[in-house]
Amino acid sequence: MATHLYELDGWPHFQLDQSILSNRLAAVRYLQGRLLGRMEGLGFSSRAEATLRSLTVEIIKSNEIEGEKLDREQVRSSIARRLGVDIGARTPAERNVDGAVEMMLDATQNYDRPLSKARLFGWHAALFPDGRAGMRKINIGAWRNDAAGPMRVVSGPIGREKIHYEAPPATRVDREMRAFLRWLNGTDNTDLVLKAGIAHLWFLTIHPFEDGNGRIARTLTDLLLARSERSSQRFYSMSAQIQKERNEYYSLLEATQKGDLEITSWMAWFLDCLGRAFKGAETTLGDVLTKARFWENHRTDSMNDRQRTMVNKLLDGFDGKLTSSTWAKIAKCSPDTALRDIEGLIAKGILKRDTAGGRSTSYSLT
Repeated sequence: MATHLYELDGWPHFQLDQSILSNRLAAVRYLQGRLLGRMEGLGFSSRAEATLRSLTVEIIKSNEIEGEKLDREQVRSSIARRLGVDIGARTPAERNVDGAVEMMLDATQNYDRPLSKARLFGWHAALFPDGRAGMRKINIGAWRNDAAGPMRVVSGPIGREKIHYEAPPATRVDREMRAFLRWLNGTDNTDLVLKAGIAHLWFLTIHPFEDGNGRIARTLTDLLLARSERSSQRFYSMSAQIQKERNEYYSLLEATQKGDLEITSWMAWFLDCLGRAFKGAETTLGDVLTKARFWENHRTDSMNDRQRTMVNKLLDGFDGKLTSSTWAKIAKCSPDTALRDIEGLIAKGILKRDTAGGRSTSYSLT
């Protein structure tokens, strides 16, 4: 008796109930169009800022879903460097951060290029620049070989693992991926938003790599959503929404992979999740507009490079309390210089001293 999708007769011909999905798809397409329209109304610099913020969140949250924590400033600086966005002083990025950024930018900036085996291998190699997943050495830029046993998704402590899913044998992977790529690159009547949801499920069901399948599946989703919008600019994060709904995501994914080829429930959740991601982008839009208004209001205020860099960090959501010692460390200046910079911004009404007590005085934007 078949226990997984790929064992069923008819695989991989998925079935969808359009009577359930059509209204959802129309609603999501409306939200998508409205968001893109609002962003098009912004100036070039504001759209670039929105794209930088959205891509930063997308990469960080996609890795968080897999338990990987990337440094936000490294991710943001790596993206800005590659997109040519001026954010002032940039934080050097580690190789794995640069790799995650390169993969996402190749998918979203080159969304109209065909996806190939070689391109996927390049993404995989970028994700694991030292050839290791944690302490474990893995095959890089190649399909898995199952040398250590079947590819399984498990949870729980060693010796009491719960098997959530077992992927097709490695001997089938190349054949399965050829069929997947033919479909993904082909032209049919499937709406590209629906195609993004199907591709996400299909890729994870094959699970072609030894590690990194989840992150690559979400990158494929971004590629197809960019195709659906015919735009390389990103104004929302699907991975951020999936991370918020992580338990339901994994539960529904497991149930679908152990079900039949009728995947309407999965697709309904995917569309609803995407719709919530579009609505969540209103926060990004608000932050970008706030930043644009701030610099418009202070366009005549003279500031040195250190002050502009630190104000931008505060506008971008500085993590923690800003003290003179923190300023000195980030701006790479002496404590006395940091204090003069801060006092200068207080005099202009840009910064204020926080009222909360403590060993060190902290500051925030007025």
